[in-house]
Amino acid sequence: MNLATWFAATVFGIFALATLAAGHALQPGYLEVRQIDENLYAALWKVPVVGSAPMDIQAELPENCDTREAGQPVWDGAAYVARWTANCPGGLANGTLRIRGLENTSTDVLVRIDFADGESQSRRLTSTETSYEIPAQPGKFDVVKTYLMLGVEHILSGIDHLVFVLALVILVQGTRRLIATITAFTVAHSITLAGATLGWVHLPAPPIEAAIALSIVFVAAEIIHAHQGKPGITGRFPWIVAFTFGLLHGFGFAGALSEIGLPQSSIPLALLFFNVGVEIGQLLFVAVVLLALWFGGLLARNLQFQRPQWIWAIPPYLIGSLAFFWFIQRLTSF
Repeated sequence: MNLATWFAATVFGIFALATLAAGHALQPGYLEVRQIDENLYAALWKVPVVGSAPMDIQAELPENCDTREAGQPVWDGAAYVARWTANCPGGLANGTLRIRGLENTSTDVLVRIDFADGESQSRRLTSTETSYEIPAQPGKFDVVKTYLMLGVEHILSGIDHLVFVLALVILVQGTRRLIATITAFTVAHSITLAGATLGWVHLPAPPIEAAIALSIVFVAAEIIHAHQGKPGITGRFPWIVAFTFGLLHGFGFAGALSEIGLPQSSIPLALLFFNVGVEIGQLLFVAVVLLALWFGGLLARNLQFQRPQWIWAIPPYLIGSLAFFWFIQRLTSF
């Protein structure tokens, strides 16, 4: 465990703890509009929390809807939520949906529209794109753009998944072994992501999330064993462990995608590009970690840093402690 690895892991650990402490303020908003009959729609509006109050943003349905906005969101124990129905003569097609006040924030809002014929549309709105015109039928490019960005955003905001990848980068020595390990992780979570999203396999989310946290604890312990000269199965066959736990992490990705939904006319395309987005985000993260390793090594050589013997323990214990906290937190949510 050299100074470069310690530097990268410690910096990321601080980032992870800061993200954890930030809590609900980092959560996106969510607007779901469901068609009940020809002109009647039911809306569900979940507002991000800032401090202990709902963020000052408001969902607005198209102008042809008689009730465009919800009343004051109410705390339901998990989020600020508003529900209402609206009569929209002529439907939503070609109407403009807007999130008022979003331009003054740094968050985003996921919009999902479910039509009576089983078709669904999803769109990610941001501070620079606060509204969009609802198409009668989303184009292929809209599907690619939306699900690609959702995939990138999901992995980069999924601190637990990134911490697992970080642990693998620390543990696995050699470029070829690291590439094989990351590839195995990718293939595995692609399998379960597709299977769970398409309804072929189903597992309850709370135990899966707790098991994902335990997988991180396991790899952190393997780092300690490897340093002590007693490499475990991860040290000897990292791709096997990465594949096994990748199946588990894929269910976590699928949970997020099931909330977003898939457009019925473009399921394979949406699923493919969500997964591509996840992989792009994962590769970006690995690139940042490797860059930090290089910078840490350069810094160590220039400063001729004399590291204490115990410094190697900081990354695995930091990662393991954080993951065990997640495990207990998720266990109590069953």
